[in-house]
Amino acid sequence: MTIFKAKEKPQVIVQRINLKDIYPNPNQPRRNFDEFELIGLSQSIKENGVLQPITVRQIMTGKYELIAGERRVRASKLAGLTDIPAIVTEHTGEESAVLAVIENIQRCDLSFFEEAEAMRKLLLHKGITQEELASRLGKSQSTVANKLRLLKLPQNIRDLIAGYGLNERQARAILRLPEEKIESAVEEIHRLGLNVNQTDKYIESLLHPVEKRKKIRWTFKEKLLYINSINKTLDTMKRSGVPFESEKTVEDGYLKYIIRIPQDTP
Repeated sequence: MTIFKAKEKPQVIVQRINLKDIYPNPNQPRRNFDEFELIGLSQSIKENGVLQPITVRQIMTGKYELIAGERRVRASKLAGLTDIPAIVTEHTGEESAVLAVIENIQRCDLSFFEEAEAMRKLLLHKGITQEELASRLGKSQSTVANKLRLLKLPQNIRDLIAGYGLNERQARAILRLPEEKIESAVEEIHRLGLNVNQTDKYIESLLHPVEKRKKIRWTFKEKLLYINSINKTLDTMKRSGVPFESEKTVEDGYLKYIIRIPQDTP
């Protein structure tokens, strides 16, 4: 069983279409478009024209729905064009939704959250299973399932993860935490600049009771992230004029900090 039955030989027409007659695809999975990239593309279009036609389907006389090429449409408008070369296909709305996702995934244009959200929307179409979706997208069923799990994270946490530039593996690790610990963990991972392996260890340290944490082995390089955090705090206190004395020594295999902050006198 396939996601949809494509026509064996759909009619394909290349023509110039007025940009005002092209409607966005309601199933477009991509939500964020880099402004500087669009400006760069618009400059290229001004000099060279649109080198690759967009793909649309006709939804009524003289009106079209975009399937692939939203960046080219947006950049063409920025460049001041009134029309654009387009391939007109005979795809149905359901086919258009699938193709919009496939096109973006193949071009690696989607963030992992956008990709997961697009997959979830496709699964809402009647008769589509995870296995069928995975086959159509050229991915394993487990990959699709793992991506869909990311949508269990609340939207505000997804926005935070995306804003901090954390990657998909880090997001999956964060997903293991109870909800009340997630936001503070994301903030800490960003503050310390943890990589994937360090994130995994940090999540483990949050999940395991104190008596089990001895099983987690931290390298000294990884511990330096926390040591640097102490140093930054002391530097901030010094710049702020907070009186204190600090002493750092190494003895018996331990790095020891002594920080003395005078109490306010009555």
